[in-house]
Amino acid sequence: MSDLVETPRFVCALGAIKTVQAIERAVPILHSGPGCGAKLAGGISEQNGGSPSGYISPQIYPCSNIGEREVVFGGAERLRQTIENALKVIDGDLFVALTGCTSALVGDDAEEVVRSFKGADKPVILADTPGFIGNNIRGHEIVLDSLIDQYMRPAKSEAGLVNIWATVPYQDAFWHGNIRALEKLVASLGLRSNTVFGPRKGVAALDRVPAASLNILASPWVGLGAVRKLEEKFGTPYLHIPTIPIGPHATGEFLRAVGRAAGLPDSTAETAIRAGEEEYYYYIERSADVFLETRAMARRFVVIADSDYTLAVSRFLVNDMGLFPSKLYITDDAPIEHREHVAGYFAEFLHGIKAEVEFSADGGAIHEEIRNTDFYGRPLILGSYWERSLAKELRGHYVGLAMPVVDRLILDRSYVGYDGALRLLEDIYGIVLETFI
Repeated sequence: MSDLVETPRFVCALGAIKTVQAIERAVPILHSGPGCGAKLAGGISEQNGGSPSGYISPQIYPCSNIGEREVVFGGAERLRQTIENALKVIDGDLFVALTGCTSALVGDDAEEVVRSFKGADKPVILADTPGFIGNNIRGHEIVLDSLIDQYMRPAKSEAGLVNIWATVPYQDAFWHGNIRALEKLVASLGLRSNTVFGPRKGVAALDRVPAASLNILASPWVGLGAVRKLEEKFGTPYLHIPTIPIGPHATGEFLRAVGRAAGLPDSTAETAIRAGEEEYYYYIERSADVFLETRAMARRFVVIADSDYTLAVSRFLVNDMGLFPSKLYITDDAPIEHREHVAGYFAEFLHGIKAEVEFSADGGAIHEEIRNTDFYGRPLILGSYWERSLAKELRGHYVGLAMPVVDRLILDRSYVGYDGALRLLEDIYGIVLETFI
């Protein structure tokens, strides 16, 4: 018998419409019932950092709006008409048809419909994303696969060009800032980065993906299939770094790993690390008494977030700030085949510190466990808006960084790298210091 899941932190696979929207001038075309686009986009972006719009708003996504008639007679022709009209009236560079639950259940041959537009003025591809196959993170991976299989073509290799793949756009409310921070780190090594998502990217960036000499994946598991497929199809090697880097320890590891994979002298990474750490520790020294003497916060913390943030934030707080993890929770419904190696990363903290980690999408069960945990003081709870009331109940400190981030407007903020770690400390201790007011 199925269980109820309280306070979910993702939407269905069709939420991959936002992955498409994150590619500049790419247009998602929904083959689904009316309302799906607005509801999904609202959940992922409007109520997750406040960024629902963009080049094309979810309110005007082309959609076949299939209803009872299409359920009975099939909706393939509606999809064909929708694509035809979208190509006529929308100034886009790439059109991606995404299937919803209804069209998949009635058996519409969306692949044949999309194939018929092979000679169109603008490329049209298909991502088969019915909601019942998984969440929007699974949908994101399907879109990446579709881009590699249906759009990307071999290109002449460019020395010093690397592709960067990291968190899922819009699922991660900080994705814009994270991409820029990762690009900045890579540039400090003298490398040129290529990222598909974000401003001034678009199909030009997609076209350059096969030309890169290296794919860098900064994620515990999301995107592994894509970089492996890129290696298989275009022969591009990949570097898998299990998390986005936050703080000096993880950022140093990131820069050294990228430098080695790119064949750079060790001195290149060490020079970049020295410059980053000098500035970082200048600010840390200025506020050392706050970090060391603040009694308003327990030394224990809990994170409830996707794999990326649960691991990245925990590593920073343990390895760089000397805090201790309570039980940690991963809420992105990571596939079973990835869970063992993801859990293994939580046994790799410095000084032999290990953390118990649980994979759970049920916020209700997570909250009940946290209520019964002794933090020996006011806990630090890093999670989603769902944890705000829990923190108040426990007289703890809450920082929102995981979906849904309802109570913050996030533009280009990032917690990645040296600068990002400082921003995270500002957010944490800004909340803690309110206790003294």
